[in-house]
Amino acid sequence: MSIAAVLLAAGAGSRFLGETHKLRAPFRGSTVVQHALAGALQAELDATYIVTGAVELRDLIGSDVILVQNHSWELGQASSLRAGVFVAENDGHEAVVVGLGDQPLIGKQAWQAVSECSGDLVTATFGGRRSPPVKLGAAVWPLLPISGDAGARVLMQMSPERVTEVSCTGEPVDLDTLKDLKSWS
Repeated sequence: MSIAAVLLAAGAGSRFLGETHKLRAPFRGSTVVQHALAGALQAELDATYIVTGAVELRDLIGSDVILVQNHSWELGQASSLRAGVFVAENDGHEAVVVGLGDQPLIGKQAWQAVSECSGDLVTATFGGRRSPPVKLGAAVWPLLPISGDAGARVLMQMSPERVTEVSCTGEPVDLDTLKDLKSWS
């Protein structure tokens, strides 16, 4: 089975009141999005995609990452998820593991554990709490929401019997505010 990593990084980051977009903010010698992307790349899945929209990130990613531009990013996270899945499907992948660009402390172990688990709806858990990355098999792609700020969470609520949880290491913190960034730097 061909499985791709999809990192969602298209939002405006409106709660972050720093000097730059939160994904471009300096974090532990790099940027927030570069740390988030590192975990996905180190997992060495069949391909790695990053979905962008509100802010240009091309200069922060390497040539081994496929850029997906979401021109409808204002419609919410669901549009970014659909954009990433659409390109991955057209490239022949049968599943995607989806992570968030503002979660820089999710390492390769979580990406690998989720990708290696069987099932069409697999989520990482950290200390018993569900958080991305989440594996979505092709069977659930038609069920993805079309708009709004929810993605796999909606599928898990609609079909709890389909969900497989995988205990992972890492810290699933979202760096949404300048205060978040400072407290984790």
